[in-house]
Amino acid sequence: MPGNKFEEDVETLVKRIGRNVDQDIKIRLENLKNRLIELSQKGLVKINHSVMELVCAKHLMLKGYDVDVEHDLGGGLICDVYAVRGHGTLVVEVETGYVPPENALDPELYCRARVASKITRYSVLVDKFGLGIPPYYVLQIPPSLAKPPRFRRIEEIHEIKSLCDLYYKNPPVSLEEIKNSRLHTVYVIDVAGDLVSEVDPEFYVSAVNGLLSLTVPLRSV
Repeated sequence: MPGNKFEEDVETLVKRIGRNVDQDIKIRLENLKNRLIELSQKGLVKINHSVMELVCAKHLMLKGYDVDVEHDLGGGLICDVYAVRGHGTLVVEVETGYVPPENALDPELYCRARVASKITRYSVLVDKFGLGIPPYYVLQIPPSLAKPPRFRRIEEIHEIKSLCDLYYKNPPVSLEEIKNSRLHTVYVIDVAGDLVSEVDPEFYVSAVNGLLSLTVPLRSV
């Protein structure tokens, strides 16, 4: 029997998303669930992230990946979802849009810097890198990081460096990391529907910018 709300929620989720998969995937999902419960008992994970990790993990398993969660990449970096298929590695970092209270007056800039830092730090360590988001959150992706590195101009690299340095200096991201970083996929993770949509980053940025360009201020009454 589940011992707390975290355990109850992940138990319920794994039963639901494991209904129409083969026994091997069911066992692997159970193993990931148990790992997350252990980490929760140590205060190392939160439920919002964990349920998204499990839904994303199932999606990747169905595509032939072996999947781990809260995986140690070394150098003090723990990634949310780590997947291996053949000789290729993939990391997915989950972003829910959380903003610390100390950044309440600059939430957009903080989120943009956070996403930039994630892309630059993690993507250079694996073959492919993705960001996972819930359907209700709009990612703040710097446009220069959505395109392949060969199209990134030197001034864009320095702009990303300045952005990351506003919030992340221990250690700071390097120009070389920014130059070589690559965001391959945006994973839109619908936990309630057990659905994961894979979106091209350049298309995502274009769609978001198009949506924001339609925003007009409300008229005062």
